[in-house]
Amino acid sequence: MRDRNSVGKRVKKTATTASWAVAGAGVGIAAGSVVAAAASGVAGYFARQVVVPVRTPEEALEIYSLFQGPSGLEIILPMTPETLMPGLYSLSFAGGEGMARIGEITSSNPADGTVSRRVEKIYSGDLNSAVRGRWTGMCYAHPNDFGFSPTEITLETELGPAPAWYVPAKPDAPSKRWAIMVHGRGPKRNEGIRALPVTHGLGMDSLLISYRNDGQAPDAPDGRYGLGSTEWRDVETAMAYAVAAGAEEIILFGWSMGGAICLQANDLSPLSTYISGLVLDGPVVDWLDVLAHQSKAYRLPGPISTLGQWMMTHPAGRWITGLAAPVDFTRMNWVSRADQLRTRTLIVHSLEDDFVPVKPAFALAAKNPQFVTLVPFARGRHTQEWNYDREKWEHVVRGWLSDVFDSPKPGRLPISA
Repeated sequence: MRDRNSVGKRVKKTATTASWAVAGAGVGIAAGSVVAAAASGVAGYFARQVVVPVRTPEEALEIYSLFQGPSGLEIILPMTPETLMPGLYSLSFAGGEGMARIGEITSSNPADGTVSRRVEKIYSGDLNSAVRGRWTGMCYAHPNDFGFSPTEITLETELGPAPAWYVPAKPDAPSKRWAIMVHGRGPKRNEGIRALPVTHGLGMDSLLISYRNDGQAPDAPDGRYGLGSTEWRDVETAMAYAVAAGAEEIILFGWSMGGAICLQANDLSPLSTYISGLVLDGPVVDWLDVLAHQSKAYRLPGPISTLGQWMMTHPAGRWITGLAAPVDFTRMNWVSRADQLRTRTLIVHSLEDDFVPVKPAFALAAKNPQFVTLVPFARGRHTQEWNYDREKWEHVVRGWLSDVFDSPKPGRLPISA
């Protein structure tokens, strides 16, 4: 779940109307009816923003100018918590048609609230004519941009063909260990490119997949996110592909909602016996906590938030949300189900994550220390720990995976990669 600005601003504006309506609830029955209608409308709007895919995310970051600096092309942007964060990022623009990789900060001017950063590469679009963009952590458009040579393949999901990148560790010798990369809500499969140096270095073949409703794979019949409750079946298809190609061990990588999807695949798929570990970055391990946090962030009254959650989880809510089936948040609450998670799991999560709070991850790790390892990052925005500190992220993930491979699951023999 990644589209905070586009969801939050619209919900907040509508919620303000409902808040004023709630304040006048005592003026009479007629006014009470108006309040109820307004509250229901806001709750329904909130619920739909959670489950309806955003095809063109809002580009709210102003682009002031480009200029040639001492080290090449630079861009001037407003000073925000994102643009002031050290590391490597990207800027999408022109409705997502344009993309540029943005590097180090070269200067900042607190007096006028601007920051200059180096433009490392323009992948597509005319950045000179762009006036607004969107800051993201997906700093590579294609594995080729990071030095990897993938094969474009098609996974035959139950909904139809879904594109994926297959990145072998060795071109002529398929590995017995595979990594399957599952992106979050809003991004595309290029979100997983950041993990390729680790998986490739460990001799793992990698699949970077698309899944239903992400704009690349086929849409679900209802055109709605299941928040993990339906998307896991597309991960299962990728797992079946890997097993058919000779995989004996699979590591699922998931970012944000992709983490929730991986947890469901591990829990529900008959192929989960092949899963040796989960690597989850800023994962959703308790949707109700995330939704409550977002509601507070945008000052939604508690009853409206609760009503919106009810609409997503009750069959009667389908007429408002458009969901073919209600979402079972209880089944996806891994804090309350901590003792049922029996697969070794690494969680990387920033303490500064203001979109998916880290508290449930701490709770899960505390309840299940045998299987869950949490490595917090002091800084980094949501799922951007790698962007902020690539060296630490890769060191942590590489070390953890090496330990998993050295300690096979009970009843399974070590294998050679």
